[in-house]
Amino acid sequence: MGKILRETGKPSSSTASPSSSSAPATTSSTSVTETVRGSHHFKITGYSLSKGIGIGKYVASDTFSVGGYDWAIYFYPDGKSVEDNATYVSLFIALASDGTDVRALFELTLLDQSGKERHKVHSHFERTLESGPYTLKYRGSMWGYKRFFKRTALETSDYLKDDCLSVNCSVGVVRSHTEGPRIYSIGIPPSNIGEQFGQLLESGRGTDVSFEVNGEIFAAHKLVLAARSPVFRAQLFGPMKDQNTDSVMQTDGFDYLKESCPSVLTELLEYVARFTEHSDLMFKHRNDVLLDGSDINGRRVKQRLYNN
Repeated sequence: MGKILRETGKPSSSTASPSSSSAPATTSSTSVTETVRGSHHFKITGYSLSKGIGIGKYVASDTFSVGGYDWAIYFYPDGKSVEDNATYVSLFIALASDGTDVRALFELTLLDQSGKERHKVHSHFERTLESGPYTLKYRGSMWGYKRFFKRTALETSDYLKDDCLSVNCSVGVVRSHTEGPRIYSIGIPPSNIGEQFGQLLESGRGTDVSFEVNGEIFAAHKLVLAARSPVFRAQLFGPMKDQNTDSVMQTDGFDYLKESCPSVLTELLEYVARFTEHSDLMFKHRNDVLLDGSDINGRRVKQRLYNN
């Protein structure tokens, strides 16, 4: 669920409803509990060489992170408990970083390496837990099995191949948080329509009117010109509209344009002059009517014709 808020003015006291201040406010929130899950594959090579390491001693995987905590897999070749007298191998997953009362789900899988897919799996996932997720109290807390597999059976099984064992471990860290209505803030970027109009003019796409000046033809867009100048608006769409609106001659309306919209005329003539620099006459004419002293630059002038 979510809301999009738009800034509006605050209502005045005279327009506020008399009952609005006394109406009870209704709010809502949702408690979300979810599992952040990750997995790690641990390969144990040289199994026979690890035998005899000693009861309670282990070989460990590299640490891996799930749900903001570090974890490690511990394999005990001679078992974890003295009372078992090295009859079983032990397998555990341990919290390897600082944490208090970390609630998690686990899955330990000893892979069948014969291709028969008869894996030995102990899992919390996809089944109902009467007591809920397992809680690890502190760093070094473990979950697993002291009697994971009998050693004599393991050494003659398909789980051991080329003196190697392969273990997969999945951890699901349980986390809870409370959500209220989400407020989305939509940023409005600054307008660059002027630059886009300039690019449109430069590309020549969609042009529907042309200026003929001293034998040169320059393409433009009627709607943009009409929006920029009341003279062009009247000439192209209003009472001054000529029968031929596909081409605008140099003398049409320029005297009035010079008085009413000097900046538009200046920009237009700068644009024309950019392409007629070889003509002394055009330079003289341009210098007579330039009003703002802007530099002649083809791309900049064409953009300014639309966006200044």
